[in-house]
Amino acid sequence: MDILQRAKEVFRIEAFAIRQLEHQLTEDFAKSIETILSMKGKLIVSGMGKSGIIGKKIAATLASTGTPSFFLHPAEAYHGDLGMIEAHDVVLLVSYSGETDEILKLIPFLQNQGNSTIAMSANKESTLARNTHYHLDISVEKEACPLQLAPTSSTTATLVMGDALAVTLMHQRDFKANDFATYHPGGSLGKKLLTKVKDIMRQKSLPLVQTSSSFAEVITTMTQGKLGLCVVYDKERIAGVITDGDLRRALLQSEKSRFDFTAQEIMTKNPKFTTPEEMAYKAEAYMVEHKISELLVIESEKLVGIVQLFDTNIH
Repeated sequence: MDILQRAKEVFRIEAFAIRQLEHQLTEDFAKSIETILSMKGKLIVSGMGKSGIIGKKIAATLASTGTPSFFLHPAEAYHGDLGMIEAHDVVLLVSYSGETDEILKLIPFLQNQGNSTIAMSANKESTLARNTHYHLDISVEKEACPLQLAPTSSTTATLVMGDALAVTLMHQRDFKANDFATYHPGGSLGKKLLTKVKDIMRQKSLPLVQTSSSFAEVITTMTQGKLGLCVVYDKERIAGVITDGDLRRALLQSEKSRFDFTAQEIMTKNPKFTTPEEMAYKAEAYMVEHKISELLVIESEKLVGIVQLFDTNIH
């Protein structure tokens, strides 16, 4: 088997393992979700070795999607860190075999303290599964490792089961993009999800003309505004907009001298608009959908700003 075929074989084996997980779900998954949703404390994840590495990612995903969670190393827990676990916490214990010694040593403490416990293992008859409240089956038919020794398919299955927990909890909590942004304030993602139109809109020296304004006045105002459009007023009321495209179409589609055009003849009526409180990423999606590059920002029927498509691309 050549190099590419070997890689494809790994993909097939692990993809099959993931597909099988849905057939291994039981009511214990739903009960685990209900227990986590009703908990008054945190969801603590613990695992040893490769299971521990995956457990750290599961805890991080949960914490960033609305479920207070952290990873606790089982060996460290047994040497003093058990004090981090409070009685109202739920504990998720990850061990593929269900017989990992460091994990099993935690069970007497958890039982005595009255913690709700969830096991992730491949064996529902394992010591771990029999001594926890709920069991999530992460068994796989075979590892992608040709020696059937290195955890590969099994760690992938564990990770996906953790994702299933996190995403289901998100749905049950009606977790929104704004909530996600709250936990990700740093970097481009956080900025994009937290930024509102009012934070990026242009407010000063907006290019305004009247319906009776001449072609030359429109050109001058648009050039000075540097926004690629003019907003056309009929006295105190917004009547339309004129964009670069409107100007080109007027010149190409009419035999009329350009100096004879008024703003009213060129403008596009009923311009698209948004509000200052709208999220910037939603305004961006709206502009992309309607194939436009600018949006008027309206508040209480008054123009308060203009936002451009490239302004919404926060980095």
